Amino acid sequence: MAETVAQEMERRLRDAFAPDTLDIINDSAKHRGHMGDDGSGESHFTIAIEAAVFAGKSRLERQRMVNAALGDIPGDRVHALAIKASAPGAGG
Repeated sequence: MAETVAQEMERRLRDAFAPDTLDIINDSAKHRGHMGDDGSGESHFTIAIEAAVFAGKSRLERQRMVNAALGDIPGDRVHALAIKASAPGAGG
């Protein structure tokens, strides 16, 4: 059975960052019928990730790191992605 987009994102992020916490929330149902809804049920996500590698990085740098780890998923297979990346003890 093929991975869902959410499963693939989780695998890629765990492999890239070994996060302390990782939550991938599928927000697609909130956007059903709106622009970017491709009917797959996997078009809009929120990622909350905490990993030591984000320490000392700006919010933009952390978001770029997450997008790089996800490869072709953002913008190609996922229409919208909210990223909340932080280092342990640093908050959002």
